[in-house]
Amino acid sequence: MYHVIRTAAYEPDPAYGPWTESPYVMPFSEELRAELTSLYARTRRCGDDPVQLPVRRLNSLLRAMAPGVVATARNAGADPGLPWLYGREPVPREVIAPLISTWAAGLAQTRAPEDEEEAVDRADGEDELFRGLDAVLEDLPPWQSVPVDLTETTLSAGGTAEPARRLYSLLPEWIAFRLAAHPFRTGGAELRFRVVSRENGAELVSWPPQRYEHRQRTWYYSALVGVSVQTVPFASRFRVHVSAGVRRWATRPEARSQDLRGVTVLLDAPLPWPDVPDPRERLIENSFTFDRGRGRLAWRGRSPALILPDLDIVHSFPEPGDLLTDPERWINGRQDIAAGIVYRPGLGPHGVGPGLMPKERAELDAWAEEGLRPMLRRVPDLTRVTRHNTPSLLPRSGPAGDAASRDARRAAARREALVSALDGSPLEIDILWQSPGTRSELIAALPELIGLPPGRKDSDRTTGERTAGDPAEETWHWQADGLDIRVRTGHAGALAAPLDVPGDRGGRRAVRLAEAIDARGALVADRVQRPRDVRGLAIIELGGKDHFRATDSDPKHALRRGFAGRGRLSQFIGLPGDAGDTLAHRARWAWLDAFRQLGATVPPAHRVGAGIPRDVQYAALWLVRYTRKGPTRCPARRLVAVRVRPGEGPGGIHGWDGERAAWVPYPDLLLSLSGDAALTASVPARGATVTGDGQQEAERQIRALLFQLRDRPTLLMASSGNLRQCWPRLRNGALARDMLGFGESGAQRLAVYGPDLRVVLARDANGREEVPEWYAHDGAGRAGFAKGVWGTSDPGNRVFASTADVPHTATLPKGLMKLVPTAAGRTAPGRSAWNPVHLELTVLGCLSEQALADAGRTDRPADRPAEWATLAHQLRFHDDYPPLARPLPLHLARMASEYVLPLATAPLGAQVPEDG
Repeated sequence: MYHVIRTAAYEPDPAYGPWTESPYVMPFSEELRAELTSLYARTRRCGDDPVQLPVRRLNSLLRAMAPGVVATARNAGADPGLPWLYGREPVPREVIAPLISTWAAGLAQTRAPEDEEEAVDRADGEDELFRGLDAVLEDLPPWQSVPVDLTETTLSAGGTAEPARRLYSLLPEWIAFRLAAHPFRTGGAELRFRVVSRENGAELVSWPPQRYEHRQRTWYYSALVGVSVQTVPFASRFRVHVSAGVRRWATRPEARSQDLRGVTVLLDAPLPWPDVPDPRERLIENSFTFDRGRGRLAWRGRSPALILPDLDIVHSFPEPGDLLTDPERWINGRQDIAAGIVYRPGLGPHGVGPGLMPKERAELDAWAEEGLRPMLRRVPDLTRVTRHNTPSLLPRSGPAGDAASRDARRAAARREALVSALDGSPLEIDILWQSPGTRSELIAALPELIGLPPGRKDSDRTTGERTAGDPAEETWHWQADGLDIRVRTGHAGALAAPLDVPGDRGGRRAVRLAEAIDARGALVADRVQRPRDVRGLAIIELGGKDHFRATDSDPKHALRRGFAGRGRLSQFIGLPGDAGDTLAHRARWAWLDAFRQLGATVPPAHRVGAGIPRDVQYAALWLVRYTRKGPTRCPARRLVAVRVRPGEGPGGIHGWDGERAAWVPYPDLLLSLSGDAALTASVPARGATVTGDGQQEAERQIRALLFQLRDRPTLLMASSGNLRQCWPRLRNGALARDMLGFGESGAQRLAVYGPDLRVVLARDANGREEVPEWYAHDGAGRAGFAKGVWGTSDPGNRVFASTADVPHTATLPKGLMKLVPTAAGRTAPGRSAWNPVHLELTVLGCLSEQALADAGRTDRPADRPAEWATLAHQLRFHDDYPPLARPLPLHLARMASEYVLPLATAPLGAQVPEDG
């Protein structure tokens, strides 16, 4: 067993002092900003809205094609007082000026003139504007060497170190170039890296790619190292996170051109400046999409590839169609130019598996550590804070003779949970299948999972709801131990067909999709009865995304909304062949997910200790936030609150219904979310401004919910990465121990919102590397995995790491090497590496000694923060699931978002009056 875990995180070393560099900087002068803004305004229909220069593409172009430019500042275009370009040496005006001029010419071509007169007027105006721009470019601000402290930090009122704002973009780029200067050596080979800029950091990609020969096919992949700057609540120094993984390249894409959206391409191209050294330090990021107006693939607006042909007339640059037709030819290079399509699952299968195993990640981490010395030091290793890593779970292994006994105990626990959740109500289930094998497996799996004998099949007569031509409709019945379950099976038929979204280009996409959802809901209403005084559930066999290639044709969300309108929860199971798992495995998981929706999920009894009150309840908050790219193409915001009272069993799982102003059973919450009238909205006209984020309303709801939880000890859990979108005071720099803040007012003591309230914030990588990667080690070169709760030795520590072990099905050796395979592991690149989630748990509020003293309480001992972190950690474990990514109450709140399905029109027309 490992007793220590190591995170790939680094902090400024106080022994070194400030890390000061003297880059050359150039400001975005007021004259340049004025000329570019005027040009942009003349070529756009901006109305009365203020003109915002789209400088992100210009910044990308400068980083890619101006040698020596290390980084660009984010807000320099709006503030001429800020440095704009950071370089290792001054970049000649003969390089900077043509790049700006070419970018500006692209701005002038963004809108076609409406008529010949406008075209003449625009041409005359642009000639005048470009003369003014040329004059400004002749007199660009000079480069100046300026000392910059790359560890510049301020300390928040709550004690959190916050780096200077510019360091979020500057420091990762600076570190990436520093690391790329030294190859990574392993297994007798070496990998060299190129730098790729990111919005939230920088990446290093090994180049040229590695090759993996398997079954007479060649697959391409590279090592991937990410660098980002992060903060940690209450930490006195900020962090630099270094992640490691695999970047796979698509060389046999199977997707249709018209289905592609935002495909990333990394370009390796020479610089077009004959008298300037070309270090080839970067790969240039571009992206392409299917342009429906032109009926072909095209580069997206911020891609430097749009401008490169104007700068370099010697080389032939690939077009997106060329790349998709013959990607292998371009990744191997052609006429000094190479390009790789970044692989993603929608492009088809790939012979290289994702991820790296601990030993290889540890080697990359050691390489990074060496490159960051002496300015940054590794964050200290974390040790266990408890021996109780899991709650009271049923044993997963033991003597072979105990297997049947364990299965029987688990089945009995599920049956008892289902009885409690249904609370005497019968359960009516519709199974709508497409393949007979799926129907049979679902019918067989249900009684096995809940420990009942095979169901009684009703007479073979078909019901009045049978679809014409479907002789296979059957009804099964189970009635025992307080359960009354009736299952009706029937062919899915037209319900599983692709949505027919009207093709009227004159109407908004969201409105046309709403019409198609409406129509499918009406079809559901014709097929399915509304249950009376019983729980209703539907399990639908449905193809995966590959079966619905046309945009918005997947009927899953329409079916979920339609069944909810008929008072039925819904669960989906894929067609045979859609997944690598066996049919029996998928049927089992379909039922377990259905039980979760019914509220038949009991958190196991914790094993934390006497510091946790017996009558503690759990509450979790999750913000559902959809943009116009959401499941129904309709923006929406909805705060979901779930309450779990362990002492009340499965019946203790409730959600907050705002319309009723009451806690309702979890399945009722799901059904109400789907039909929430507040989520149905008309689509704003093109160009209209979307309304604000509703921060004040969300914070009002949270305060009201806290009032509803005051009656007993409560552990409130929230995902800080999710909830800070509507509760900004959850930002790390705004946190203070045992305090809660809302809006602009000062933070208040936690006791104001509940005398026995505790708050734990959970944070994962959140797509931004907000938490570091990790591996366990023994100090003697071995690296692996370990589950547990980890922290520092500081008795006042509030931030902990929750890790889970690999599932029992994961059998890959921890020393597997994929980047440079050994002779004994030639097929290693084809293996998928599974890395457990590192969940950061911050005990924001508890009854600490100071909190008790401030409240004048002497009736109880002070809390130990590690115990409340352990409780949240143990809530990730359940007998029926592999370790959850989040504590169970938070998992239930997040999964409720599946039912938040706003429409851009009136509520679903399929919600017809009660059957009579």
